[in-house]
Amino acid sequence: MADHFADRLMQGVKDKGTCAIVGIDPVYSSLPKQIIERSDLNDGQDLEAAIDAIFEFSTKVLRIVAPLVPAVKFNIAFFERYYWEGVESYFSLLQEADELGLETIGDVKRGDIGSTAAAYAEGHLKNPEFVDMESIVAPDAITVNGFAGLDGILPFADLANEQGKGIFVWVRASNPSSASLQDMVNADGKKYFEVLAEQVAGVACEPKRVGTCGLSNVGMVVGGTAAEQAKQLRQQYPQAIFLVPGYGAQGAGAADCMQFAKDDGTGVLVSASRSIIYAYNNDKYKEQFGDNWEKCIEQACLDMKAELNQVAGV
Repeated sequence: MADHFADRLMQGVKDKGTCAIVGIDPVYSSLPKQIIERSDLNDGQDLEAAIDAIFEFSTKVLRIVAPLVPAVKFNIAFFERYYWEGVESYFSLLQEADELGLETIGDVKRGDIGSTAAAYAEGHLKNPEFVDMESIVAPDAITVNGFAGLDGILPFADLANEQGKGIFVWVRASNPSSASLQDMVNADGKKYFEVLAEQVAGVACEPKRVGTCGLSNVGMVVGGTAAEQAKQLRQQYPQAIFLVPGYGAQGAGAADCMQFAKDDGTGVLVSASRSIIYAYNNDKYKEQFGDNWEKCIEQACLDMKAELNQVAGV
């Protein structure tokens, strides 16, 4: 079997000195003017120009953050909207990130049962075995929608085991309206997200899925804005890695997100997207670096690392 995802990931966290990761969610209209004002890239309605601009921007972001963080998370929605060229760029960027030594998470949130779940797993998690596709890599981990229950989780978890990869099951969202569904209470007094977390943990704690670091390759996505549930989930499921979106633009602070960490500071990945990759729109960084958008991104990433480490006491 290939080396274990959780072990690789936690080694990366140790090597880079942070649990921060960067989300790659590129939107053409938000790209730096130095890119979208170029004559060959200045038409957002032209498919080729738009995706070329997004690819150039995302590649530069990867090169900026690669020395600073252990992993990046690609939200496939921002690529799929550009049809086949967008999907091609998604996989090309995965390859670029892999060559830079980053662990990669495909934020695809796929979910279904039986043969459909297995097909989704092969399409998004398995490295291609087709002729002439040897250079293409799939993500090291993906996000999974757990709405279908264990039948929809196990095909992804089992393939992750075979491939030395991981999955993060979407347990609790970060948007405000999610509570109207995910906090519904059943006859036993448990909220929906708590029942889902319990089922995910049942898969995660199977010995075959736990690495030498004591953490599983089956983790959970729980929004940083759900901080009141953080300590409870952390105590209940010590073998889970929590992927925590919501830092920065979505309103969660470092203290909120680090409640998902274990006492030694491990077991959590805190993801930020807009607040990092569009830092050049933030007056704080514009005052420091002017039109140097790359330095703005670098400093925002460094600031995020410092904030998380200060809360963690490291």
